[in-house]
Amino acid sequence: MITAIRDVRRARNMTLEEVARACVPPTTAQTIGRLEMGTRTVSVGWLNRIAAALGVTAADLVKLPVRTELPVAANLDTNGATAPRHAASITPPLPAEGGVAVAVTGSVGDYRAGDAIWCETLAPADWGRATNRDVLVPRPGGRFLFGRLIGRETGKLHLLPPGPGSRQQVVSDPPWLARAVRLVREL
Repeated sequence: MITAIRDVRRARNMTLEEVARACVPPTTAQTIGRLEMGTRTVSVGWLNRIAAALGVTAADLVKLPVRTELPVAANLDTNGATAPRHAASITPPLPAEGGVAVAVTGSVGDYRAGDAIWCETLAPADWGRATNRDVLVPRPGGRFLFGRLIGRETGKLHLLPPGPGSRQQVVSDPPWLARAVRLVREL
């Protein structure tokens, strides 16, 4: 998370020590400095404490990333590329909170080396939304299984790994599942 703690603190003409003392409960100047520099993770609780000490809202301490839009230069269909009738733009995607990625290092199935597969983690109650979709599932010992979720039964997931001749794999009681939602491919 990108914060504006330092900018707001300086605008208020406060030192790290003054902010630390104004926090409830008080903390150290070193902690405030680490939170400003990003060497310590800023939680919502810390944002609220520091915001109160600075006399601002927590939202004032958060910097949102700049999202530039790409102008649509042409539309492409079976008739070829044509100029758009109206000005349009496309906003590039941002990764979802709590998402994970799979880096494809060797071509397999529909995926090429160099691809990135963005995945959203799903709670067990939502695993039905991943049926017939590619998923990443953790296995014991720090291993993973990636493949098409083709079936579910109590405590078990049935996956078909990508690539010809792959055999169905069964994973018992995985702690989480991540459904593939976006393929990023360099041209």
